[in-house]
Amino acid sequence: MPKQKNKVLLLFAHPSQDRSEINKPMFKLASKIDGVTAIDLYREYPTFRIDVDKEQQRLLAHDIVIMQFPLYWYSTPAILKEWQDLVLEYGFAYGHDGTMLHGKTLLCAITAGGAEAAYRKEGYNHFTIRELLHPLEQTASLIGMRYLAPFTLFSSRTAAEESRDKKHLEDWTQLLNALVNNQLDFELAAGLAKLDVQNIDLIKELL
Repeated sequence: MPKQKNKVLLLFAHPSQDRSEINKPMFKLASKIDGVTAIDLYREYPTFRIDVDKEQQRLLAHDIVIMQFPLYWYSTPAILKEWQDLVLEYGFAYGHDGTMLHGKTLLCAITAGGAEAAYRKEGYNHFTIRELLHPLEQTASLIGMRYLAPFTLFSSRTAAEESRDKKHLEDWTQLLNALVNNQLDFELAAGLAKLDVQNIDLIKELL
């Protein structure tokens, strides 16, 4: 019997898309995949007037939420923080009766300008990517969502000129399809430092 498919909501936040060599193509690819609802937050809310009811209904209608963004000062772009502050409100996402997101899954798909070696205790940034995203991981824990290791492209500024962008986009497409088709080993993906779809144990064969 075929596995039940997942509905994936992708929240894309990039404040300077005219300079994006990776994130913009990632968003375009995601927009073409059946089962993925891809939302460009800066385009949808150019004045930051977020429709809370609309966004909450989107969350309720999907099984998996992906936050796609370039890492800015070890955090998310401003509109994604605004989205969190307004949409994940008391009584909906947490607190008394705030159980509406329990059992759903959260994944961060990010690009980082620095090399992977910079993201470790001995490196320039002193922390791993997963450690830097601990506020989002704790948010997921508080609101009852399963948190997966981040899908990350390091040294993103030189990825295109070094011809690493094509491979990353292929991996991204494979990951999205695995999420939609319920082929991802969520338990394994939750325990990794970063998500690597080349891990042969991570993607399951569709039954």
